[in-house]
Amino acid sequence: MGFLCNNHQISRITMPEVSEQEYNQQRLQQVNEALGSGMFVYVRKLLQHMPAYDLALILESSTAKSRPVLWQLIDPDFHGEVLEELNEEVRKGILKSMRPEKLAAVAEGMDVDDLAEVLRTLPDSIFKEVLNSMDSQDRSRVETALSYEEDTAGGIMNTDTITLRPDVSVDVVLRYLRLKGDLPEATDSFYVVDRNNLFIGAVSLAAIVTAKAEVIVSSLINADVEAVQADMDEQDVAQLFERHDWFSAPVVDEAGHLLGRITIDDVIDIIRENAEHSMMSMAGLDDEADTFAPVIKSTKQRSLWLGVNLITALMAVAVTSMFEGIFEQLAILAVLNTLVPSMGGVAGSQTLTLVIRGMALGHVGDSNARALLTKEVAVGFLNGIIWAALIATVVAIWKQDLMLGGVIAFAMLMNMTAAGLAGVSIPLILKRLNIDPALAGSVIITTVTDVVGIFAFLGTATIMLT
Repeated sequence: MGFLCNNHQISRITMPEVSEQEYNQQRLQQVNEALGSGMFVYVRKLLQHMPAYDLALILESSTAKSRPVLWQLIDPDFHGEVLEELNEEVRKGILKSMRPEKLAAVAEGMDVDDLAEVLRTLPDSIFKEVLNSMDSQDRSRVETALSYEEDTAGGIMNTDTITLRPDVSVDVVLRYLRLKGDLPEATDSFYVVDRNNLFIGAVSLAAIVTAKAEVIVSSLINADVEAVQADMDEQDVAQLFERHDWFSAPVVDEAGHLLGRITIDDVIDIIRENAEHSMMSMAGLDDEADTFAPVIKSTKQRSLWLGVNLITALMAVAVTSMFEGIFEQLAILAVLNTLVPSMGGVAGSQTLTLVIRGMALGHVGDSNARALLTKEVAVGFLNGIIWAALIATVVAIWKQDLMLGGVIAFAMLMNMTAAGLAGVSIPLILKRLNIDPALAGSVIITTVTDVVGIFAFLGTATIMLT
């Protein structure tokens, strides 16, 4: 076991054989067993010693029935931090049980960007009540963040920044910082603005604390610091952070007025959310889907995509039904009929995944799409030759029929080539149509490879074997 229980506390023994995942599961089991036994005081004390991220993990890993109880047992002083860590679906369930005045109290300790994200999930009526329950300063900060689209730099920025005038000395800055007492979280730079709040540049924290007291701030300014426009897409922001190895970045409006800043923790959230979105969208699921959502809710969420898949599957069935006659003459075709579409589907999915990843990273665009298309068609054709030769040899030896082997080889070659072509062109076309390639691409590529594979195999068989 990786735990010691003493005076209702829980701690972890550092043991190399216990992974982080195993540790989390053991801790969750301990909490669930205590809840099942009605040991609420014990659970409360267990939860008191967990950081916000771990508390959110416990909530997300628990059933919908257990979450309200666990939420009540968590120290209210940590409610804001825990809400920041929860995924959207679980957060919605928690927020439904909270009164507006309680939400306003929780909001006081939250960063503006996180608070804006939380408030966006509320119904309009409750949202207005929460805003009205806030003091004027908090309300103003939140309204500023909410004035920008959710997936833009303005939507994820934090307005809690320290600004400096270019004509003050380091001594004045240091005395101000001592008077202030603490710095905003993840502060690595101070932003220099003029009297109209126009962004001039940045001064690193290291430069301030190491400079002589009489040095003027203007002499320490790094004018090369690039400000981020408030309407910039969050994915573009993440790419800038990756390219320049930023720890934070200022956010400005169209006129150049400083609005706030984005820090690396916000960018990490963007990267993680994009990865989850791509993975979940491949299966037609929301990236904020709740693992332990109620049965009826989960069924409704998945039914739409299953319906879409059914329609595309019926298209493949319709193509197959066009060749019912040849099935009656050659039963072996029914056995081999799934082989070509299956191989094409896998090849197409490989190309599709590669292209979607390249698009997300900014590697693929109009300037190099043709080169990528040529390359992937060539890869598909070469793979088609390799696997066509292999499967043709197997079938010819198995059934002692060279013609049958040739038919399936030709179909395999055609479908693998089509898979490469479709794997590149489909996501590019979907992007032009403003449709998420990760969401719709997998269904379309499967349909294309199924239809082409079946038609190529059975069509060729009809011509050559009858």
